[in-house]
Amino acid sequence: MTYLPDRITKVEGRSQDPHEGDLDVPTWPVEPGRYRLVAARACPWANRSIIVRTLLGLEDVISMGLTGPTHDERSWTFDLDPGGVDPVLGYERLQQAYFARDPDYPRGITVPAMVDVPTKAVVTNDFPWITHDLFFEWRDHHRPDAPGLWPDACREEMEEVMQRIFTEVNNGVYRCGFAGSQEAYDAAYDRLWTALDWLEERLTDRRYLMGDAITEADVRLFTTLARFDPVYHGHFKCNRNKLSEMPVLWAYARDLFQTPGFGETVDFEQIKRHYYVVHEDINPSGIVPKGPDLADWHTPHGRERV
Repeated sequence: MTYLPDRITKVEGRSQDPHEGDLDVPTWPVEPGRYRLVAARACPWANRSIIVRTLLGLEDVISMGLTGPTHDERSWTFDLDPGGVDPVLGYERLQQAYFARDPDYPRGITVPAMVDVPTKAVVTNDFPWITHDLFFEWRDHHRPDAPGLWPDACREEMEEVMQRIFTEVNNGVYRCGFAGSQEAYDAAYDRLWTALDWLEERLTDRRYLMGDAITEADVRLFTTLARFDPVYHGHFKCNRNKLSEMPVLWAYARDLFQTPGFGETVDFEQIKRHYYVVHEDINPSGIVPKGPDLADWHTPHGRERV
């Protein structure tokens, strides 16, 4: 997948992240009220941006539009809104924002997307940079007690952890689900569980991935864990065991779920409807399973003792 690489930055052409500096991509100015984050609660990549926007207290600075949980080959649609139209952009389909940017836009219509409200055109859909820049570029507008999601003290290690999570876990479940052969599936399955066992061990003696505070790494892992039992375990055949059968990861996931900014962004019914309806090649019947029982996400986790 190729993404629109534009960035929204405080200073034109330059990142406020001390690890970056000058940028070689088009930049747009930080301007409260100018942009609309279009996301879907069903999508793990979009769920990241919803969580980070909430954690940083940017709800009154960057508006948000939510699509429905399903889409066709053309686009995500705003069927959750009255009349099926986004009230700010006036669009029925996210595709319209992409075509406002490029009438011949040739790539996938993805969420999350940052849309310039005055022109109603997509600015960027490059999801890892969207959450990165919400932290570094919009700092003047964060709530006073916003978490330090990118701590400099452990930045190098955090980048390594996030890279492994991205390749082996975030993408790993998809590698299992869309494997085209038994050999490919077996290899993907082994890679995924090697990574999950590593995470189970890593989190045994630390509350969060980088220590005693929530970081971007936790956000990136959480959105996959939240979907594991309702979707990936069965639908993607990641079925060595359920998340709820891994004591450390399950407690860690519940800890995050019960943290303000995380659980309220998760809609399990939308998640299940998205995967089981959209992936017709995997689930041609379109039947959405009633289970599993997800009430235990609210049970005590005991992670404050770690």
